[in-house]
Amino acid sequence: MQVPLFGKAIRSKSANVSAQSRLNVYAEFPEDQDKSPVILYPTPGLTLSADLSGDPIRGVYTRGVLRYVVQQASLFEIADDGTTTNRGTFSSIGGRVCMSSNDTQLFIVDGLKAYTYTYATTTLAEVTDSDFPDGATTCTYLDGYFIVEEVDTQNFWISAVDDGTSWDGADFDNADQNPDNIVRVFADHGELLIFGEASIEFWANSGSTDFPFSRLTSIETGCAAKWSIAKFSTSVMFLAADRLGHVQVVLLNGYTPQTVSTPDLETIINGYSVTSDATAFSYRMNGHTFYQITFPTAGRSWLYDGTSGIWSEVQSNGGRHIADLGTQYAGSTYVTDYDSGKLYKLDPNSYTDNGQRITRRFVSRHIFSESQVSVDSLVIDMETGVGLATGQGSDPQVMLRYSVDGGHSWSSEVWEPMGAIGEYLTRVKFDRLGRARDFTFEITVTDPVKTVFFNGYIDRS
Repeated sequence: MQVPLFGKAIRSKSANVSAQSRLNVYAEFPEDQDKSPVILYPTPGLTLSADLSGDPIRGVYTRGVLRYVVQQASLFEIADDGTTTNRGTFSSIGGRVCMSSNDTQLFIVDGLKAYTYTYATTTLAEVTDSDFPDGATTCTYLDGYFIVEEVDTQNFWISAVDDGTSWDGADFDNADQNPDNIVRVFADHGELLIFGEASIEFWANSGSTDFPFSRLTSIETGCAAKWSIAKFSTSVMFLAADRLGHVQVVLLNGYTPQTVSTPDLETIINGYSVTSDATAFSYRMNGHTFYQITFPTAGRSWLYDGTSGIWSEVQSNGGRHIADLGTQYAGSTYVTDYDSGKLYKLDPNSYTDNGQRITRRFVSRHIFSESQVSVDSLVIDMETGVGLATGQGSDPQVMLRYSVDGGHSWSSEVWEPMGAIGEYLTRVKFDRLGRARDFTFEITVTDPVKTVFFNGYIDRS
């Protein structure tokens, strides 16, 4: 009989309630449920786009046919073929930078100073105006103005119109409806979002000659990690914090924050020792919109699928996912390596992370009965015959472990082939799994091949 292997839960408070997990796969609910009501597809791999040898990239920005990255103390321009050109140097050599742009200038802040890169003259220059609030860590652009926060205050500043080099000591205002410091300034849908530690204020251009922006409203939801903020579909998603110190992932629906993290995930992330270092990016692929958030101190990365509403974990080499910062370019998403100067393309047709193995795994729902049953065989319904022509993956295998005590301990590994290239009729079948009241199955594939799970069938007596 067919058994419902896939659910939405994540193992958190009790394995007996749910031992489920999904690693480097995402769920899709097919419209006509031809084969199964739920399908698990592989998350994209990584293909190398450019390699700036040395330390990790500090910031990335796309403008037209060019990408700009800051690495160590240099600004690099990357062309479509991966060619890199050094366009200037900074006074700082480490830490994240924030970038925004108008038609003529790329504006950059690094937590110490600000810089402008002029596209027409290909020159990078430090902002030397004494009125600029040195120490700004974030910036954005809206209605002709570059906007930055004044660190550890409620003040935000604006530049002269379309000129990031010119600042006036009177051109600032206070996001002071709540007594919290600004975490990040961010523009979305023609409004200025000022994220605070315990609130968000929404400002818009009112056209006033004294100061062009005025407050629209505010909400009592703060931002727990400035680099977790990312545009997502038609809104903004981020790691939020409430006044009780609880963190959760939310999506703004107009001026209303909607929680998208589940109680399972919130139990996990609120158990991390540090969440303020979280970093995130979003992308769209294969009809799905994703938000990927990483907690560097905890070494964990999570992927939210806005199409299915399901969370999965993503990993590289058994730890956090390689991807750190993301940018959109030529219809694809490019990401930086958190541990090196490499820039990758997120590639749905790549089944490695730049040659490194990707482990894909799911742990099933509990399959239980009031009385003990004997599972004579388990068939994993999946796409088979996907082996490669040569090398690793030419004889791809599926590994099974199973638990009969609620997901607390696991059997030894059992392996079955998933079909060499063209062997589409291969059945992945595991026999004689024993007797129990509660079975939980863990299925793993480590070969660099297309891995699509449909469902499962068991014979039992």
